[in-house]
Amino acid sequence: MSKKLIIAEKPSVAADIARALGGFTRHDDYFERDDYVLSSAIGHLLELACPEEYEVKRGKWSFAHLPVIPPHFALKPIEKSEARLKLLTRLIKRKDVDGLVNACDAGREGELIFNYIAEHAKTAKAVERLWLQSMTPQAIRDGFARLRSASEMRGLADAAVSRSESDWLVGINGTRAMTAFNSKTGGFHLTTVGRVQTPTLALMVQREAKIRRFQTRPYWEVEATFTCAAGDYRGKWFDEKFSRGKGDDDEHLRADRLWDESRASAIAAQCKGKPGAVVEEAKPTSQLSPLLYDLTSLQREANSRFGFSAKATLGLAQALYEKHKVLTYPRTDARALPEDYLRTVDATLAMIEDDAALNQRYGTFAHTIRSKKWVVPNKRIFNNAKISDHFAIIPTQQAPKSLSEPEQKLYDMVVKRFLAVFFPAAEHLVTTRITRVEGEPFKTEGKVLINPGWLAVYGREGQEGEEGNLVPVAPNETVHTEDVVLNAHTTRPPARYSEATLLSAMEGAGKTVDDEDLRAAMAGRGLGTPATRAQIIENLIAEQYVLREGRELQPTAKAFSLMTLLDGLGIPELTAAELTGEWEWKLARMERGEMSRDAFMQEIAEMTRRIVERAKTYDSDTIPGDFGQLETPCPKCGGLIKETYKKFQCQACDYSLWKIVAGRQFEPAEIETLIREGRVGPLLGFRNKMGRPFAATVKLGANHAPEFDFGQGAEGEDGNAEPVDFSGQQSLGSCPKCKAQVFDHGMAYVCEKSVGVEKTCDFRSGKVILQQAVEREQMEKLLATGRTDLLKDFVSARTRRKFSAYLVRGSDGKVGFEFEKKAPKPAAAKRTAKPKVDADAG
Repeated sequence: MSKKLIIAEKPSVAADIARALGGFTRHDDYFERDDYVLSSAIGHLLELACPEEYEVKRGKWSFAHLPVIPPHFALKPIEKSEARLKLLTRLIKRKDVDGLVNACDAGREGELIFNYIAEHAKTAKAVERLWLQSMTPQAIRDGFARLRSASEMRGLADAAVSRSESDWLVGINGTRAMTAFNSKTGGFHLTTVGRVQTPTLALMVQREAKIRRFQTRPYWEVEATFTCAAGDYRGKWFDEKFSRGKGDDDEHLRADRLWDESRASAIAAQCKGKPGAVVEEAKPTSQLSPLLYDLTSLQREANSRFGFSAKATLGLAQALYEKHKVLTYPRTDARALPEDYLRTVDATLAMIEDDAALNQRYGTFAHTIRSKKWVVPNKRIFNNAKISDHFAIIPTQQAPKSLSEPEQKLYDMVVKRFLAVFFPAAEHLVTTRITRVEGEPFKTEGKVLINPGWLAVYGREGQEGEEGNLVPVAPNETVHTEDVVLNAHTTRPPARYSEATLLSAMEGAGKTVDDEDLRAAMAGRGLGTPATRAQIIENLIAEQYVLREGRELQPTAKAFSLMTLLDGLGIPELTAAELTGEWEWKLARMERGEMSRDAFMQEIAEMTRRIVERAKTYDSDTIPGDFGQLETPCPKCGGLIKETYKKFQCQACDYSLWKIVAGRQFEPAEIETLIREGRVGPLLGFRNKMGRPFAATVKLGANHAPEFDFGQGAEGEDGNAEPVDFSGQQSLGSCPKCKAQVFDHGMAYVCEKSVGVEKTCDFRSGKVILQQAVEREQMEKLLATGRTDLLKDFVSARTRRKFSAYLVRGSDGKVGFEFEKKAPKPAAAKRTAKPKVDADAG
């Protein structure tokens, strides 16, 4: 009797299929019954390799052997899973097997895994496709009842292979070319590039460059407290004539910001104690629930709420789909459901009502939706036009059992979103009150929840930020300006990317494209796919292009160096997000049969040749860039020093200084100081071999070579102290412990009696505390007044999160932290935050 071989992507899925269909007998790594043999891969079993006749045995990293564009690709078994590949090949070739069923994950990667296995086995047997949206037993049985034909999947198969081959061509040739270029001057400097990862890195480098260029500006806000018969309320001055000019990209301009302190002070003085007239307007507003989750929006919110990395969220969602079978397929870019899914939704709501644990948390909401018959045709929720291969992530009809805490958090997120989308809009009454004093307008806004609608599902969590009602002002009542406060602020640079914001930037990369047709074509695409974005971020971290600092992602000096190189070589294909987004769009067209595989691969091959040719054209000291020359002469020969791609190089002798040391890139001004004064620092941003940050002073040692100085000074590491001469320095102030003088010494501010031969005091405070530089003027202020200004860039050693604090002088003379007091909200009860002083911060 003839049989069909079912190949799943993982052993656990094969076991689920065996249970759902029933009647199978297990034989080691496969199952069998009268009509089916069932086994699985273990993820990818094969990888692309250059055919033997085209691969270079030696020197494959040299320009002489690039580009490598073989007319066809070979498949190479992955060593650790070779035994499973042999098993599947044997099962495929069994004489009683006359057809195959591709039961790998329903997406591009699953298609690739299966097709590579079939190609390796050189089989011509007929193939059918199992396409699952969830892993419940009923969904598996339904999937087998409507298997898809191979012809239906041809576009997806072509796109999967094309994506794999194009990544190989660009990745291998680009990486070898850039590595060969960077290794010309000696050593082996691995410089990886990728069709998607490098444009993603470019987004981060552009943001970091903005942060570094940012110049803070002071501004002022004028806030008044008004008294009326019913009580007090606050209002903020604003410019009624403010409007953002066309093409004005200064995002810091606001109607309520004043850039001239004298004008702000004049308004405050003019209005204080004066009467005010009130005009107000109340408008009802409604707010629809958020759409159902796709993978990117799920990853984004899980990162914002719980700090889960994109990779961790994908792993949890995959486990909830595959292992627990409580979520639908997670690797989706759709946020809608099929139009024929109304009965399935109702059955899922019934499950939530019937399960004891779910009923306790969500039963009321599920019952309300069903009893009020809110599950009706609605194009916002049920829309076939907004679905490609997979629909939005929702709960299945299977109740969860024994979820881990992170799994439970993610499952709850999906359940709440699923319930909320069927509830009506939330309704608010928004009151805008303008109080005019001496002709100056002050705005007060109040937001009152009239009907919670979908916010009821989220409870307090969904209503954060509600401003509450305003005290009423009677018609024609004159209010009194009780007090006017001038609040001084400074503008802040753009925030670094978190995984949540980077996922959004990757998803929306096409939105910034100038070409209207291309922008329309790229709608919903962007960089990578929902299934690959998490791994792209992890790869950037693994290649040391990016550091994960708490929830922030920070590009390294290596990342900046790569962008300088690619920009100098003129290779926008590897840095421009719109070009990579266009390729993703073309792959999607291929899936739909609208573009041929040959045409796409010809474009990729041409681009690959151009990348290699551009890299061959330059040497490291001829790379164009925004490079200048130093004013300070060479310490070795007095010659002119010029900046190049990799060095600061003397033009008259062989003296040079590397631009990147310990993962940190020197700025020209820092090198000027180093050469002119023999030392510079302390400087932040160095990294040791374990990736941990450190600060150090850099000095010129023997032969004018740079070396780290960690402040050991004359005392040395052996503890044999020598006198320290502070006679040439100006004191910062009196020591808080012994009243002697405090001076700048190495990496710290120290009491003069804490160093040298006779130590009678131990006062010492670092110039860098938890990655926050403490400038000289701040230490002077601390010694004089007992407290610095608010410093905003401390980084917690435990959580890696940034925080703001004052450095304060304790009664014992030690330096500690005092945290900023938060101003109470207008309607909230007043609370006093007690300052917390840690142990010695030095």
